[in-house]
Amino acid sequence: MTSPARQVALAIDALRHGWPVTFPGAFTLLPAETGLGAEAHAPRMLISSARAVTLKLANQREAAVPDAPVLIRAASPFDLPLARAIADPALDLVHPMKGPFVAEPMGSGEAARAAMELARLAGVLPAYLVDPVPAGEAQEVYAADLAAWKDTARLTIATRAHLPVAACDSAEIVAFRSADDLREHVALVIGDQRGERPPLVRLHSECLTGDILGSLKCDCGPQLDAALAAMADEAQRGGWGVLLYLRQEGRGIGLINKLRAYRLQDQGFDTVDANNRLGLPTEARDFPVAARMLALLGVSAIRLMTNNPAKVAALAAEGVGVTERVPHQLPPNPHNARYLDTKRDRTGHLLR
Repeated sequence: MTSPARQVALAIDALRHGWPVTFPGAFTLLPAETGLGAEAHAPRMLISSARAVTLKLANQREAAVPDAPVLIRAASPFDLPLARAIADPALDLVHPMKGPFVAEPMGSGEAARAAMELARLAGVLPAYLVDPVPAGEAQEVYAADLAAWKDTARLTIATRAHLPVAACDSAEIVAFRSADDLREHVALVIGDQRGERPPLVRLHSECLTGDILGSLKCDCGPQLDAALAAMADEAQRGGWGVLLYLRQEGRGIGLINKLRAYRLQDQGFDTVDANNRLGLPTEARDFPVAARMLALLGVSAIRLMTNNPAKVAALAAEGVGVTERVPHQLPPNPHNARYLDTKRDRTGHLLR
């Protein structure tokens, strides 16, 4: 028997490859973005609530459930080219005339929400053809399986080693892995771990463009460097620090979708609206994973370097004692000033 967590892993892999998944008793879904088969077509599509708002379909929902996915039907069946035009805002100008569509009642809300989550985890746009192939041809998964896949108890320390870095030549790196999740998170421990003194901690979600390529569109790279410097200074004064480097690119929407959001930002949309036009959430990071990493390191209380009160609340909800919120603000540049303003004005960051 395949475990529930392994069922989710197989479903994520299927979506990345463009293969269908089926939720028994609900529907079979073919991802609009990656779906294979020139002959594939279906009478209905499943799209996210946020994308439905962009397409002016939210007011047609019969059940007024916030953030509920939307089932739509057109006069003729959807094929994959049309499905992709509906799913991808980059094609909005190429295919401006969409519809008319009718939103149908949603009889499988839990499965529909799980389907949106699976698309995000796979890094593909959250839109599907509904019942384009028989269920027997698709990878089976249940909505309840996601809870098993996300269970942080499955995360363990895989290995650890001495890693001299520019900020501290005596740092230690600790790698974490979960059996059915390909993301491998790491922690960098700076200074000598002392149980009586809460460490300075930074939760840093990976940002290829900012951390590695020096992007000026965000403040991720400078925040990473400043956090390591602060921890090294803390170690010099007898304390210690932990940087948790979380594999959650783009606040959890993945690299490809983050870059799609960048393209929309170039058209004038802010960070929040760009994500929503893609049909994706503004915030999708997994903070329970960070709490589990801290627990495995033997850390129960921390001083958290963040400007985001939601991080403090999320860790507190997982049993981590945040004894102090340490502000971590850096000067803006001409390319990220609007991004930082959006953080302050729309996502609750404490920035001046």
